[in-house]
Amino acid sequence: MGWEARQRGGRYYTRSKKVGGRVVREYVGTGMAAELAAELDTLERQERERAHAAVKSERDTDKTLEAALHDYYKIVDAITEEALLAAGYHKHKGQWRRRRGKKEDDNRPGKA
Repeated sequence: MGWEARQRGGRYYTRSKKVGGRVVREYVGTGMAAELAAELDTLERQERERAHAAVKSERDTDKTLEAALHDYYKIVDAITEEALLAAGYHKHKGQWRRRRGKKEDDNRPGKA
């Protein structure tokens, strides 16, 4: 998009568009109509850039929150693992299982 200079002086405004995967230049005109078209194109481009910046900002915020949540889950997993190990469990093929062997009830007095 832009203003093009003529060989004999003056200038005219063109737009570039994609048509069928190729870039095609479209003649808009000269004078006041071209000035208005150029201003409209500039405003539309700025609006697209603002929308893109808003989406990028939201995406960055989401990534920050996701990282914080990931850290939280790592801490919870570590605490859970320590509690289960202390309670006599072990991991077997990714599952928590109670250890075999001596039961806590076997230490009661009067048990033969």
